[in-house]
Amino acid sequence: MRRFDPNKLFVEYREGVTATEPIIHRRYTLTHSDETGDLFLTIGFRFARDKINPMRDEVLGEWRFTNGRCVYHVYLNVDGPANDQASIAIRNTVFRRELPLALTAIRYGDRLFFSSHPNLDHCPIVVHFQSTYPQFNTIENWGTFMDYA
Repeated sequence: MRRFDPNKLFVEYREGVTATEPIIHRRYTLTHSDETGDLFLTIGFRFARDKINPMRDEVLGEWRFTNGRCVYHVYLNVDGPANDQASIAIRNTVFRRELPLALTAIRYGDRLFFSSHPNLDHCPIVVHFQSTYPQFNTIENWGTFMDYA
């Protein structure tokens, strides 16, 4: 995993979302440039489908109430454009290696939001690795944002 560089992160807030509100229905789309290493975080009421490229290597996240508590859910398309198990296994490994960087970028990029709602640093992060292959289609606990602050 490469180190997080705040100078390589660019944040965009979409209509209706501010640096501090709302919590529920706040959705994140994190994409990147392979050429420059820049990270692009879009925060809005909807996922920024216009930012998603054919490689499908984006990180999508949202705040939801689950069983009466606030939980941050992450969605990763492990299959991407590949349809063979070997390629999907490689993508799965890359997602797992780079996810801590992505979570750090999301936490840093939305730091005013976390400052306004410090309790959210302690809410669980649930990651949905989505795949047509059962061995890669998993749901896992990845700690809390405090782990990535």
